Amino acid sequence: MAQWYFSYGKDAERIGPLDDMAAREQARRQPDGYCWREGFTEWKPVRAVGELASGLGATSMPPPAPPLRGAGADEIDYRIVGTDMQFVEIELDPGESAVAEAGALMYKESAIQMDTVFGDGSAASQGGGLMDKLLSAGKRVITGESLFTTVFTHNGSGKAKVAFAAPYPGTVMAMKLSEHNGRLICQKDSFLAGARGVQLGIFFQRKILTGLFGGEGFIMQKLEGDGWVFVHAGGTMMQRELKAGERLDVDTGCVVAFHDTVSMDVKPVGGIKSMFFGGEGMFLATLTGPGTVWLQSLPFSRMAGRMLAAAPQGGGQRRGEGSILGGLGDILGGDSNF
Repeated sequence: MAQWYFSYGKDAERIGPLDDMAAREQARRQPDGYCWREGFTEWKPVRAVGELASGLGATSMPPPAPPLRGAGADEIDYRIVGTDMQFVEIELDPGESAVAEAGALMYKESAIQMDTVFGDGSAASQGGGLMDKLLSAGKRVITGESLFTTVFTHNGSGKAKVAFAAPYPGTVMAMKLSEHNGRLICQKDSFLAGARGVQLGIFFQRKILTGLFGGEGFIMQKLEGDGWVFVHAGGTMMQRELKAGERLDVDTGCVVAFHDTVSMDVKPVGGIKSMFFGGEGMFLATLTGPGTVWLQSLPFSRMAGRMLAAAPQGGGQRRGEGSILGGLGDILGGDSNF
């Protein structure tokens, strides 16, 4: 049984979901509007839908159409909560959906249905076939993401909320792709969630040295579309505008995202002493404008390396614990496993 939604102008509240019988009754009462159900690629005039048009009177001009589904990403509302361990709460209208990485869910209201799909969900929302879904899933595997994403759709009435949490301490940044020429290049694991309709693709580093030593490898994420996406970075995020020809030298792990007009390359950090004893590796990433770049203060690899180095199981030294009993003190205090 289909679930129908009705709208009577761009600013009018949507009506639905309605079953087939209720939808025909709604069409009879208010025929001069638009409707949508699963399988439609856009909102259609009620009088133009054969399933609803039988028995309707003379045609009149309907109000302006609401935003088309499938013509762009869903228009979602959101708020970002927290400081060090942030999460994003998304508010959906009936029929709207959000797409998130598998495992990112924090909570959802009961009216929101959760569905796991191949790829980034964009092929499904646009009526794509099996091959489109397989290609979308293959791109995600190449970029280091899960084979699946989860689509959260509001099937009730009124508004409903769903929230997604960052995987480690840092900053969640909301970015409207239409304000960034419809495309962003990001590190492989930065995408947290977004509006349905946003496409996740592949960006290849064409320069060999950049792919080998740029910190992000040869493959990065390419986010395309016109809707909201939520990108996560470690620590504090910094945004920097680069003029044409202006260059910024950055630690290779601190690059989060940049416009596709920005050129990324690598350069040696300096002399032999700097390479081996400077603690910054052998290369720095160079970002050359024009365009905007986003940097993170604490790459996850740096944080994980410090944690691994300090772990007793890995031969690390305990820091900040002054027990003179050493390992025996850990056992008595419950901080050590046999």
